[in-house]
Amino acid sequence: MKQKVLLCFVALMLSMVAMGKKKVVKQDLWPDGTPISAWFSDSSRVDVKTLGKRYVITDYGVKNYSEQVQTEKIQAVIDRCAREGGGVIVVPRGFVVSGSLFFKQGTHLLIEENGELRGSDRIRDFKLVKTRMEGQTLNYFAALVNADGVDGFTITGPGTINGNGQAYWEEFWIRRQYNKNCTNLEAMRPRNVYISNSKNVTVQDVRIINSPFWTNHLYKCENVRYLGCYIFAPFDNVTPVDPKRGAPSSDAIDLDVCKNVLISGCYMSVNDDAVVLKGGKGTWADKDPDNGACENILVENCEYGKVHGCMTLGSESLHDKNVILRRCHIKDSSRIIWLKMRPDTPQHYEYVRVSELTGSCKAFLVVRPWTQFFKPEDRQDMPLSQCNNIMFDNIRMDCQNFFDVGRSDKYKLVDFSFENINVTDKKEAFNPALIDNCVVKNVVINGVKKD
Repeated sequence: MKQKVLLCFVALMLSMVAMGKKKVVKQDLWPDGTPISAWFSDSSRVDVKTLGKRYVITDYGVKNYSEQVQTEKIQAVIDRCAREGGGVIVVPRGFVVSGSLFFKQGTHLLIEENGELRGSDRIRDFKLVKTRMEGQTLNYFAALVNADGVDGFTITGPGTINGNGQAYWEEFWIRRQYNKNCTNLEAMRPRNVYISNSKNVTVQDVRIINSPFWTNHLYKCENVRYLGCYIFAPFDNVTPVDPKRGAPSSDAIDLDVCKNVLISGCYMSVNDDAVVLKGGKGTWADKDPDNGACENILVENCEYGKVHGCMTLGSESLHDKNVILRRCHIKDSSRIIWLKMRPDTPQHYEYVRVSELTGSCKAFLVVRPWTQFFKPEDRQDMPLSQCNNIMFDNIRMDCQNFFDVGRSDKYKLVDFSFENINVTDKKEAFNPALIDNCVVKNVVINGVKKD
């Protein structure tokens, strides 16, 4: 009996020692020091089999491998699915052409392998609706795939949403040739995906390509996950007007007044910015209830091809907070982190962390005034814009210009930090004195330590 008690005591002591040696996992934190919730650690895929009955559109009169625009027939399948309690709209192998489709609560979209939902190349096939574009609520053309107030909405692949943007791109550049001041909205173009006023959205393992305008646009959404998606639009050679021109304004993912967004394991290469934070623009934008902040945005483990900016705050942003770009590889991006400062809009970008990046770029950090299509108004109490608590650490990159920063009387820059940086930099313009309270620690540029 005593021997058994002794053995139990020894086992207990050994267990306590093992527990004491167990590695303590450091809590993952947002840049402002608050904990990142466990939700952001979950990159598991939604099991499509759990989403309800399959509605294969070709079983309901939709013709496969047809150039005919079949918007009404496909919409009828979505409507039937919603009436019957919800389920999954399935685009099978082959392709179908459509204008704007509107998904409803309980409906989802699955595009099977070698299947393609292709957008019409005529703007007449897209409805004019009240929507959100460029920081404004206005009447504009609906996207190819639309979901408003559809909680739990899921888009999954491995097939393709193809915006079929060639005709739109050519018309845009012809308009610009005729009128250099032609705006994005004047060249009438649909987006590929627009999701608004929705929670618990997942877009996974799908190819989303060749959008006529922005590729993915989310407005007032919470708990959104983009997992393993391939997002592409050509960077050049889309029009005989000028072979250097690419798919205009084809942003990969625009987050507009969104909270809790995870973008993980995606590939992005478009002829504009990749992940863009938006929320409103204009001198009185902070007084408009349709506008607002983007908060808790995590982009990680992604690959970038050519893009204008990997992470861009602006050009229609009010307040962006707790933004992380980490563990990504970039190949020849124009910019990595771009803080667009509109002189006509009160803006506040704070608690942004860029960490563990590798690859190459033209410019790494860009902070400059942004004046494209802006309209300054007289406002006596106009808040001074600012960027604060912007952090860079563990960066290994080849840059043409690591530090492209300019001061202005319209904004202030304060509390930036650069730590464990080792880059090449042709411009050699690094000047932390341009930023108030800038911390520089273990920064090596072209082999020379700067701190």
